[in-house]
Parts: sequence; C-alpha cells; structure tokens
Amino acid sequence: MTLTSHYNVLFLCTGNSARSIMAEAILNRKGKPAFAGYSAGSHPTGIVRPEALKQLRIAHLPTKGLRSKSWEEFAAPGAPQMHFVFTVCDSAAKETCPIWPGQPVSAHWGTPDPAVVSGSPKVVERAYQDAFMILDRRVGLFLCLPLASLDALVIKREVHRIGQQ
Repeated sequence: MTLTSHYNVLFLCTGNSARSIMAEAILNRKGKPAFAGYSAGSHPTGIVRPEALKQLRIAHLPTKGLRSKSWEEFAAPGAPQMHFVFTVCDSAAKETCPIWPGQPVSAHWGTPDPAVVSGSPKVVERAYQDAFMILDRRVGLFLCLPLASLDALVIKREVHRIGQQ
C-alpha cells in the first residue's frame, strides 16, 4: 500500500441500509479533506433506513446523496481505488460479511445491526443510537492514526485493534 495524502475508505455490509451508511457519513464529516468515505453492500436493500438517517440528522451530518448500493459499483472500471475497507457486519449474529478483493488494508469492525431490532420505538431508536456511537468512536480512533508515518503492516494491525474496541 502506497501512502498518500488522500485516502478512500469503503465500509461494507450486507444490506447497506444503516451501519455502513452511518460510517460513510461520519467519515466524510470527520475525515475531510484527507479521507473520502463510501459504503456498499453485497446484497443491498435498495433503501436507507429512516432511523439511520435520523441518527445522522441528530448528529448534524449531511444525508444528501446517501443511498443503498452494491459493492459492484466500486469494483467497476473507473471506480475510486480503495485504500481501506472495513466490514461492519455483526459476526456475533452470524452475518456473513462480504470480502473485498485486492490489496487495501482491511479490518472487521463488527457492529450489531439495528435494522433487525424489533420492539417499541424507544428500543429501536436505542439500537440505532448504539450503532452510531460505536461507529463514531471507531472512525474517530482510526482518524487519530498517524498514517503518513506508519507502514502498511502497522496500519493493518492498528485498524484491527480499533475494531476490537
């Protein structure tokens, strides 16, 4: 991996309707101008969950242009080259996380899926708040890494460690 002054980051999930969308929006706000966040799913639902959009609005993050999309968009010719790929699926819930081909630094940031939570509106909202907070913290920690001074092996170890927090 060649280190540059601009990094493209892809957040992958299965449905690309909540967690990966929130991570994309968080990184695009906190990581400007050095980072550009993208999200996609291996089996996109085609919709962004309104509860996820609500969490982003509460955090004063832009939601314009966010959409559920297939990871095939980012594998197509002319797509931005990804420097980092993070899966945000919940392996504890036995979700199958997509695997990104190629050589970007990859890590798994397992995050419980708020889209599968049922119950009262308060319970559902809490699940989205929790997922947002987990992703916000991990993105913040990731952005603290001194990428320009680290080699790819150290970066890979550090982003994996962030996923464990």
